[in-house]
Parts: sequence; C-alpha cells; structure tokens
Amino acid sequence: MHIIGAGGQAKVIIDILLTSNQEINGVWDENPSIKAVLDQPICGNFNDFKASGHQPVIIAIGNNLTRKKIAEDLSIGFGKAIHPKSAISQLTSIGEGTVVMANASVNVGTTIGKHVIINTNASVDHDCIIGDYAHISPQVGIGGGVHVGEGSHIGIGASVKHGVKIGKWATVGAGAVVIRDIPDYAVAVGNPTKVIKYNSV
Repeated sequence: MHIIGAGGQAKVIIDILLTSNQEINGVWDENPSIKAVLDQPICGNFNDFKASGHQPVIIAIGNNLTRKKIAEDLSIGFGKAIHPKSAISQLTSIGEGTVVMANASVNVGTTIGKHVIINTNASVDHDCIIGDYAHISPQVGIGGGVHVGEGSHIGIGASVKHGVKIGKWATVGAGAVVIRDIPDYAVAVGNPTKVIKYNSV
C-alpha cells in the first residue's frame, strides 16, 4: 500500500496498516523537509507518485476538498485501511480509499462512500448513507437512517438524531446536537444546532 501525505492522518493510517499486517510500500508528500514518518521514508512528492504508476494508494489528507481533488487527479486503484479493532457489520458497504479507525462502529445496512474518514470511536448506526469524502470525527454518534452528504465534516463529539439529512459540504461543529436537517454548505453549531454561515465550497 502507498500513502499520500505525511501528517497526523498518515501516522494513523500507517498504524492501521501495520496493525493489520499490511505492507507499506511508500509514503509521498509535498513537503521536501519531511524525510520520514514513523520510520517510513518519503519517496517523493505527488507528481513523483503519479509518474511512478504505483498502486494501490490511500490519500492520508484530512481536508475533505483536498482529498477529493487528489483522488480525481488519479486514475489508479485505491486501497482501504480498516482497523482490526473497529466493529463493522458484514452487511455494510465501504467504498475505496476509505479509512475506519480504532473502536469505530458501523452498523448493518449502512453505505459508506469513497475516501471517507470514520474516525476513532465514532458510531454510525443502521441504514445510514455517508457520502464520498465525508469525515466523521472522533466520538461522533450518528443515529439510524442518517444521510451525510458528500464532503461534509461532522465535528468531534457531535450527535446526530436518527433520520436526519445533512447536506453536501456542510460542517457540523464539535459537540453539536443535530435534531433537524442541515442544508448543503451550511455551518451548524450548538445544542440544538443553528446554522451560522455557509461554506464557500
């Protein structure tokens, strides 16, 4: 497996791969001052990786929009990194490039898109749809039948009531309590959530 990015996200993914006994073939990053991450040497930058033809790869970039732009610029095979201490129903679909971290749970009937981050201790209940490039932060609790749109970010410790729809490229603040739908591009915070502005994406 190859990894694009050498920051904190890469460290977590490297740990997942090592814990899962998966081989790490190379790490690639744009910052020339970074020579290695967790003893994994940096092989070159993004253009070097594209020229190499290597695959599969996981994009270890936390920013959802950046992750999308890189993914769309590559026409290769993507891998997955799923921590062995996560709890994932066998009746769940998980797209390419997605990362599921330690102690996360994903329940029956849920569909998780491409290049999604399901972070540490997050809980996604039954029959949810998590759109491509979304990020479900640590300690988030998502009830059954929730739909999270493409590129949306649910902040650390947020709670989402069952059946709620969160639009695309929305941001839900840390610790927020979502009891009603959130529109596309909205930034919503508080308990219960209130839209305070809109993202420009």
